[in-house]
Amino acid sequence: MRAAFSLLALLLLPAVAAPFAARAQTATLRGFVTDSTSGQTLPDAAVILTDPAGGDLRGAATNGDGYYQISRIPAGRYVLRATYVGFRAFTDTLVFAADELRTLNITLSPTEEELGEVIVESEGGPGELEAGLQTIRPSDLARVPTPDVSGDLASYLQALPGIIALGDRGGQLFIRGGTPDQNLVLMDGMLVYQPFHIIGFFSAFSEDLINYADVYAGGYGARYTSRISSVIDVSMRNGNKQRFAGAVSAAPFLASVRLEGPLWKDRVSFIASVRESVIERIAPVIAEDPLSFRFGDQFAKLHASLGRNNRLSITALHTYDRGLIDPEKTELTENDAVRWENFSLGIRHLILPENFPIFAELMFSTSRVDNVVGSTIRPERKSWAQRFNTEAHVTHFLGETKINWGMYARTLLLEYSLGGFFQDLEFDRASLVEAGLYIDADLKINDELRVNPSIAAQSFATTFNASLEPRLRVVYRPGGAEGRHQLSAAWGLYAQTISGISDERDAGSVFVAWLPPPFARGEARAMHSILGWQMRARPWLRLTAEGYYKDLADLPVPIWSALARFTTTLTQADGSVYGLDTRVEVQRPNFYGYVGYGLATVTYDAAQDNFGVWYGEPVQSYHPPHDRRHQLNALASLDIGGFQASLRWQFGSGLPYTRPIAFDDWLPLRKPIDVRDVPGEQRLIYERPYQGRLPTYHRLDFSIERTFETPGSEMTLQAGAINVYDRRNLFYFDVFTVRRVDQLPLVPFVGLKIEVK
Repeated sequence: MRAAFSLLALLLLPAVAAPFAARAQTATLRGFVTDSTSGQTLPDAAVILTDPAGGDLRGAATNGDGYYQISRIPAGRYVLRATYVGFRAFTDTLVFAADELRTLNITLSPTEEELGEVIVESEGGPGELEAGLQTIRPSDLARVPTPDVSGDLASYLQALPGIIALGDRGGQLFIRGGTPDQNLVLMDGMLVYQPFHIIGFFSAFSEDLINYADVYAGGYGARYTSRISSVIDVSMRNGNKQRFAGAVSAAPFLASVRLEGPLWKDRVSFIASVRESVIERIAPVIAEDPLSFRFGDQFAKLHASLGRNNRLSITALHTYDRGLIDPEKTELTENDAVRWENFSLGIRHLILPENFPIFAELMFSTSRVDNVVGSTIRPERKSWAQRFNTEAHVTHFLGETKINWGMYARTLLLEYSLGGFFQDLEFDRASLVEAGLYIDADLKINDELRVNPSIAAQSFATTFNASLEPRLRVVYRPGGAEGRHQLSAAWGLYAQTISGISDERDAGSVFVAWLPPPFARGEARAMHSILGWQMRARPWLRLTAEGYYKDLADLPVPIWSALARFTTTLTQADGSVYGLDTRVEVQRPNFYGYVGYGLATVTYDAAQDNFGVWYGEPVQSYHPPHDRRHQLNALASLDIGGFQASLRWQFGSGLPYTRPIAFDDWLPLRKPIDVRDVPGEQRLIYERPYQGRLPTYHRLDFSIERTFETPGSEMTLQAGAINVYDRRNLFYFDVFTVRRVDQLPLVPFVGLKIEVK
């Protein structure tokens, strides 16, 4: 491992030294771009310098924090122009001296001018996919019918190909063949273990709170470590720095309150939100089946501008979820409930050093999750995990090239009591220490080609293991910015220390036990390969296709048994994932349409003694319960006459399950038994694992809403329905009781939201 860190140090040295050599005789301009009416940052704003004499252009787009930097500016006079869609352009004349480092923060004012029938080729949306990466904006969430007046990231993600949700309940997402514990979910840089609520429409990330979300279905760079499947990196918006604002809303599933405003005008703001479920009280009125679930979340963020060169934010999140394991019961009680809670707290400090043209970021956070089955006093199973995290990131700007590097140190505390559920676990608590470095270069070779190589080195002190993880992303656009086609590719190696273990024999289980590596071979590992194509066929039509492959190794999985039993042991499995995502997106002035189709195959190979006993073969290949072969999503949104109507139709082919094939009688032979008098215990026997397929899934959701504006406020009314044609979709098949459990029936809903601006 020492050699790995030495190699990384050699790579970091030129990255740190290069900016100071490149700065000689040239100037640097940097700063933040914000909305003048609220103080919100404006990601992707364009900042351009023009040389009036030669006509040369230099420019940059702001990042997610609204930060821009233009380097290597020859001394002289320039015209500065900053633009953002829906805002008045900012212009100024600047004169730069050699070696000057200037910080200029820009505020843009919204414009009320009508643009007419103009098609804006905006970034984002389901059709914008770059080697597994998609950036999601709040306006994207609003297009998906959700039984709440505000959209939610959970509902939006389930409309994308390659992302599987096993049902309307459970809070589990499987991204391109990975399991939920293999997804790295970040909020303002801090980890959130289980952010998706027990009712699958909702998460901790509502439309009203997020600034943007970068979703990597695979192929992510070296900044992201500790998970092997995907990354969901969510940036939450800041509170209004100019005036107080807020909103209240109510719908059959959820009620919420939001408040924000300045604590120190133009300098310090806050935003806070509380959401609580109401479905357990309203379900008997609007649905045939009782929905015995309770969930909610509380969010708060403080943001401060500490002078022109510093930004500080403190973010806190608490979520809770409770539901019934046995859906035949109609009353939620302590003994029957499965529960989980998240708590995350993070501090993030952005620094622009006075004398160095770099962007620095320091982060401190702690994240915790509790998962319990049964009563809180005497639970059947429980699991607890907490992570303490410190990290630093630095970005150097070398003209149109960026060099990013950073480091982290983490301590993980784990504790669990599984009641013999996994029989071969000899410990019930553990602590792990991790540390790592990374370097990431974003190289613009020319107007057509961008290359992003990166490498991460991780050290796992507790297990005495190490990992060196090279990664590469490439984007090629023939014809440059005006080109219609784009090719992208990504490749990388990944390692994951802890694993969230659940019993894959039961697709309805939402209990997750976070464990250290249970095997001598150590961490789970993966290799990703992605190749994608995108075409802007018309200004309003985009086509996308992306193929991917993931090679998985050393995954802990429960062993298969031909006999029904509630206890099991763990074994190692290797796996492979092949898939193809295709998307068609239409954007017109008053209409939005999207169709996405995903084709995928997930295969595990596991060696188990039971296989040899029953079939004479020690290794079996099988498709795990989240292997959905075909998935189709269609989304349409229409604005007409002041109303916004949205439709979403989903189709999914059947998921694997293990079929029961016979019963027998079993006699315990620990002591002499008279078989003429003792009938024995009846046992259920299964065939080879996951050879059956559950029925197909399809559902239509619909919503329509209208907003009425008054001076200083607005009111939104919404109506719609989930599962419009009342399809009886299977949630899961209980293999122990041979019982069918269905997903949500037809659920009509109405909602009201009042917002003060």
